[in-house]
Parts: sequence; C-alpha cells; structure tokens
Amino acid sequence: MDKFRMVFQFLQSNQESFMNGICGLMALASAQIYSAFDFNCPCLPGYNAAYSAGILLVPPLVLFLLGLVLNNNVSMLAEEWKRPPGRRAKDPAVLRYMFCSMAQRALIAPVVWVAVTLLDGKCFLCAFCTAVPVAVLGNGSLVPGLPPSELARLLARVPCPEIYDGDWLLAREVAVRYLRCISQALGWSFVLLTTLLAFVVRSVRPCFTQAAFLKSKYWSHYIDIERKLFDETCTDHAKAFAKVCIQQFFEAMNHDLELGHTHGALAKAPASSTALTTTDSAKEEREKLRGITNQRTMNKLLMSWHKCKPPLQLGQEEPLTGNGWAGDRPRPPRKEVATYFSKV
Repeated sequence: MDKFRMVFQFLQSNQESFMNGICGLMALASAQIYSAFDFNCPCLPGYNAAYSAGILLVPPLVLFLLGLVLNNNVSMLAEEWKRPPGRRAKDPAVLRYMFCSMAQRALIAPVVWVAVTLLDGKCFLCAFCTAVPVAVLGNGSLVPGLPPSELARLLARVPCPEIYDGDWLLAREVAVRYLRCISQALGWSFVLLTTLLAFVVRSVRPCFTQAAFLKSKYWSHYIDIERKLFDETCTDHAKAFAKVCIQQFFEAMNHDLELGHTHGALAKAPASSTALTTTDSAKEEREKLRGITNQRTMNKLLMSWHKCKPPLQLGQEEPLTGNGWAGDRPRPPRKEVATYFSKV
C-alpha cells in the first residue's frame, strides 16, 4: 500500500508526465475499444451515412471530453477565468496557453480513434457504398434500366454479405476493395497531416514567439503550484484547528472528571508530565493556526483569497491592506537576512 501511495504522490508532483501517461493510456484504450466494438451497418439507404457519421464523430467527442475531465487543470482554468480580478490582473495569454496545453493532450485519443476507423475501412464502406461507380466497376449496361431507388437499395447492402443480392450488377468484393483502399488512403493522409501539425505546433511556434511562450508557460506553472500549495496550507491549518478543538474538548472533560475523583500521589506525577506534553503539543498546534482561531475569520480569509488574490510582487514596501483581509494595524515590511558560509 505504501508503494502505491509513493507512486501516486510522484505522479501528482509530476503532473505533466502524469497527464501524458493518461493520454497515452486513453489512446491505447480507444484502439482497444474500437477493436472490441461490433460494427453493424444498417444497410439501408439514408441510414448508412448517419450511422457511419455517428461512429466516426461521437466517440472522438466523448474521448475528447473525457480527456478534459481527467485533466486537473480544467477546474484551475475555469477558476482563473471566472475569478474577480481583485489585486491581480488576469492574463489572456496564460489562459490560452493552459487551454491549448489541455486540448493538445485531450486530442490524442480522438485522433487515434479516427485514424483506426479510417484504416479499418468499415465505417467508410458503410457510408459511401451507395456512391460506388457501378458503370466503371460493374455491369454498366444494366444501370440505366434500374430505378434510382432500387439501385440505392442494392448498393446499400454491399457492407452486409448475408443479405447482398446484387452480384449480377456489381461484385461485392470489388466494391469492398475499392472503398477500403480509399478509406486507408484517407487514414494515412490523416495520420500524416496530424503528425505534421503536431510538429509545427511543438517545434515551429516557440521559434517565433519564444518570449511570450516562456512567459505564458511560467505563469501557468505558477498558478498550478500556487493552487497546490494553498490546498496543502489549508489542509495543514484544518488539521491543526481540528486537533486544538479536540484537545480543548478532552481537557474540559478531564477537568470535570478530576473534580469527582481523587488521585494518589503516585498517579499525579505521570499525569503532570502528560499534561506538560499535551500543553506543548497544543502550543505547537496553535502556532500553526497563525492567529486564525474561529470559523468567521477563516471564511473571511477564504473569501478574500478568491476575490482579491495578492499581487505577484515580493518585498512590497506597503503591507497588503487593500485585499480585504489584512488587519487594521499595518504590518512593517519583513527584513531578510542573508548568511554566507565560507570554508576555512
């Protein structure tokens, strides 16, 4: 269990590698889902195209949304987009970088689905079986004598070998090979175009806007790290607050019990040492509270963090009293002392 916890903590600390791994697993899962999917063409004019379009477009959309849901930065992006400006302005370039970074990872699984679907050819065969050039591949002399509805009904059954009865007009194997060759050509063209596009996005774009790219990337990482540290600080404060409340409760209970019972002299010494240990522990936990010792103050602090985040500036000469949280008394600027060590 400890090993799994260590692996999970490592993945959380390396979120970019974690998301890349998740996207890779989703890409493999999309290929496995398609291989296990039972494709059944309706073999009816007017329904083949709709069914094929649904198979080609709906699963990629679901995989894209699932990739966004599994990305923890979605909530961070929404929070940064909707939060009040307060003391910190919002940078549209950072928001665009965060969205593009999430979209690039979420598009991996849909791209794999579309590529596998086109390379397999079943979906394309079902969608365009009625557009096969019968005059070129089949018995073209019989085409003018057939009504258009009858011709469409016969060609719509090409994907279904058990009900196809138009061999006298067009051999089914010829139509299947013709459409699958076109589908595979489109599939490899799609793979080539997406690979070239990914290369351009990953390699060429930073060359033209390197400064803006680095700035957006830096502040995107900062927002992510700031959110994690704030959550960890809130968790530590909540633990300390709960521990102090529980200690106070049991100290009151212990005081009530001591009033009703008398203890011997031998029992008093361990009790006093235990009380000292408890008092020291309570002092340490109270130091972690940082002066926030009631629910109203904590709620005010959280509301202030949401509405008026502190500006991204270190070593201000003036205290942060304009964010709606700092106390009535202005706090003096904190002095930093640097210590240098030298080897003798």
